[in-house]
Amino acid sequence: MIEVKDLHKAFGKVKAVDGVSFAARDGEITGLLGPNGAGKTTTLRMLYTLMKPDSGQVLVDGIDAAVDPIAVRRRLGVLPDARGLYKRLSARENIDYFARLHGIETRLMHQRREKLVDALEMRDILDRRTEGFSQGQRVKTAIARALVHDPKNVILDEPTNGLDVMATRGLRTFMRNLKAEGRCVLFSSHIMQEVAMLCDRIVVIANGRVVADETPDALRAQTGEANLEDAFVKLIGSEEGLAA
Repeated sequence: MIEVKDLHKAFGKVKAVDGVSFAARDGEITGLLGPNGAGKTTTLRMLYTLMKPDSGQVLVDGIDAAVDPIAVRRRLGVLPDARGLYKRLSARENIDYFARLHGIETRLMHQRREKLVDALEMRDILDRRTEGFSQGQRVKTAIARALVHDPKNVILDEPTNGLDVMATRGLRTFMRNLKAEGRCVLFSSHIMQEVAMLCDRIVVIANGRVVADETPDALRAQTGEANLEDAFVKLIGSEEGLAA
């Protein structure tokens, strides 16, 4: 479980995150939505300890990220906005390298890698260098690398960005399987159809603040809109009007 409590982060005079609070629960998929510049990526970077908040608290399975960031990182599997693969290494080597960084012994590393390779349907690319991979192949490799230490909590930043239809469908199935295993899945996306299909809860951020934290049905009811995209636009429009 990931809990965010009153997070603040400013860059000079710009308040990128201004009191964000929400919870992403085990066995659920939580969507983090917002327009460009809303504070989503900054929030995610604070969650996975890449950036320190000015104030507020991040708890992962009850562990304070400011007190024990290493323990938090062990409990997180992260697909960042920059995939960051080592281009000269094969997909297998990228995955194994991260497993060794986590101190996983060889037999268990092989077991976990093989399970992820089958789940992500990436056996045909396993021994190819990642340089020259398609976007979908890079994402699959980055996800396998992020999950090889078997984390309970998974953060995915725009996981289907740039993927074709078949790769997107496969990744959605994979995310549902993570949820079925009881993991906490938090992901950001701009694709409303994807959010509607996957999310148990949706957190909407605008101008660095949470403007909604509801189930998809509750968001539609709250805004009086039958379509989730229309509900999102109404929420963002209301917030921007208030900010003006």
